[in-house]
Amino acid sequence: MSRIGNKPISIPSGVDVKIEKNLVIVKGPKGELDQKIASEDIVFDLSDENLTITRKNELIETKSMHGLYRALIANMVTGVTEGFSKKLELIGTGYRAQLKGKSWN
Repeated sequence: MSRIGNKPISIPSGVDVKIEKNLVIVKGPKGELDQKIASEDIVFDLSDENLTITRKNELIETKSMHGLYRALIANMVTGVTEGFSKKLELIGTGYRAQLKGKSWN
């Protein structure tokens, strides 16, 4: 039993999720992301506010893909709503960095 794969993904308002044959498309205020689904044994059930992912069989490969695709799609929903950012801290004398406009060189 996959603990991660069995959790439903909540879809916030303003996010549109489309499930095609082997493609999941997530659109939101910060952009659009898509993920190709390589396994035929993964089943998606989309309700109004939740996306549930199940599997057709209990093979080891299918179990691992179950949790993987749930995590990838949950991160896609986070990416199109909140976005992602990285903080970089430069400590020491051996690093050179210059701010030119909004990019670091």
